[in-house]
Amino acid sequence: MTAFLEFDFLRRALLAAVVVGLAAPAVGTFIVQRRLALLGDGIGHVALTGVAAGFLTRTSPVVTAIVAAALGAVAIELMRERGRTSGDVALALLFYGGIAGGVLLIGLAPGGSNATLLSYLFGSVSSVTSSDLYVVLGIAAVVLVIIAAFGRELFLLCQDAEVARVYGLHVRFLSLLIAVTAAVTIVIAMRVVGLLLVSALMVVPVATAQQLTRSFRATILLAMAIGAGASVGGLVGAFYVDVAPGAAIVVLALAVFIVAVALGRVVHRVWAFARTPNPRQ
Repeated sequence: MTAFLEFDFLRRALLAAVVVGLAAPAVGTFIVQRRLALLGDGIGHVALTGVAAGFLTRTSPVVTAIVAAALGAVAIELMRERGRTSGDVALALLFYGGIAGGVLLIGLAPGGSNATLLSYLFGSVSSVTSSDLYVVLGIAAVVLVIIAAFGRELFLLCQDAEVARVYGLHVRFLSLLIAVTAAVTIVIAMRVVGLLLVSALMVVPVATAQQLTRSFRATILLAMAIGAGASVGGLVGAFYVDVAPGAAIVVLALAVFIVAVALGRVVHRVWAFARTPNPRQ
């Protein structure tokens, strides 16, 4: 670990991985509760078009990706709300349109090629610059503040939108808020795990935490801890084994999920046994 921390770019990568590992599962908890686990994939594909647009216009790919991802998230929420297009069809439209738009625009960009998109598709955490790190830290802080400020309202929305409406909550605003927050989180996470794997970092730690917890608050806190741990462990492991960091992070998160499934069965049996009345008493 000492050798790992000797390099400035790896220290930046480690900090970025920790921050993304915390933010992605925090947002992903609400996405999973709304049964939109594949939303991250759909938005990630749209963000790819934004990245390509950045190269085409010679501006910041991150900024254009945020704009494209946010617009895609708003579009899918409006389509779902009106009911004319089901959630899975809307996601499919984002999948196909996003990847096609990205490949098309990068081909039109001066000197562009499909290889230019590889670092965004599969992640390039080792190339995170100081300015990139500041952007990641700033956006992640905003995401966590939004979740802390609107956590109760978003929880109620995820449980039952009609009940949330009865309580006087602005359902459309909250739906758009969580969708746009997810979109922004996906864009900052693309430098760590890549757009093709970012959804896994939002979903797998949440699914893992659900195996071991019984409350929503415990789930989101444990998911954040698992996400940060998998990000750090995957990054360090990738450095010593010389493999892709994004893939290593996701594989480690999946391994933790497998262990949690087995451990969760034991935990639930213990809970059930503890709640069983003792006939001798």
